[in-house]
Amino acid sequence: MPDYILYAQHGWADIDRGIGRLARQIASPQAEVVVPNLGFVNTWIRMEPLIDHVEAIARQSQAQHPHTPIRIVGHSMGGLIWLEVLARHPEWWPLVESLVLVGSPVGGADLGRMLDPFEWGVGIARDLGKNRRALAEQIAAKVPTLIIAGDYDQGSDGVVPVECARFNQASYVKLNHVRHADLKQHPAVANVIQQFWQDAAHLCVPSSVESPCDRLIRSLQAIPGMTDAHYRDFEKSLVWGHLPHDLVLRTWQNRLNIHHVFVANMREDCLFAGFVGWPHTQDLYDALCRLRAG
Repeated sequence: MPDYILYAQHGWADIDRGIGRLARQIASPQAEVVVPNLGFVNTWIRMEPLIDHVEAIARQSQAQHPHTPIRIVGHSMGGLIWLEVLARHPEWWPLVESLVLVGSPVGGADLGRMLDPFEWGVGIARDLGKNRRALAEQIAAKVPTLIIAGDYDQGSDGVVPVECARFNQASYVKLNHVRHADLKQHPAVANVIQQFWQDAAHLCVPSSVESPCDRLIRSLQAIPGMTDAHYRDFEKSLVWGHLPHDLVLRTWQNRLNIHHVFVANMREDCLFAGFVGWPHTQDLYDALCRLRAG
């Protein structure tokens, strides 16, 4: 009987090699390590068959070891796949000792939204662009959950914005100067996961009391079509309006007429960046007007 089953899942445009090295590095000698290879090409098409595949493998493992604890590590889209698998199997939640999402675009990948601005369902873009925060928070309220995000490129790991990876109810660690592709096998990631396994209390759990800035960001993230974005375009933005608590709304639109919104403080530090696709531009400005009106 293994100590636990460790499921490690790679993400989009990837195979199992990197996440497999991480899994073997962090697993105990008595653990059963399961690292499904979804196939590079398959990760570009649709997520549903990938979810089905991972679910089938997990079903088989659970049938063989029905009462064995479960630990899960998902990199990028691999974390999203496991959120969907767990949504199908709430009966597994009591067995899950740890769910670790590494660079996973839980709020909806900005790359996915950029590739599919009209939400027509273009390839994997539709699935990557979906906002899964509500699902993640529901699971994290019952399952010990850790978010690991990289900050390599002004508020992102070069692919996934830091805010896109974050949600309530989970512990959160940001690793500076680590790229998205490196997160799946970085020694710092292994160290953080092992620390979380040893004592989750050592890691910071977001406070349940939201600041005015937190509430503002949550309001912006609730706008239809809103996607967390990189901070790099903040300097191009112009002040749109001032809010209480010394918060400032700024806006900018790129050459494709995609409208962005930023939250800043009076020191002009960027606190949030997001954008909406063309169908939701009016929704954005309607919401900004409501926020400014108080």
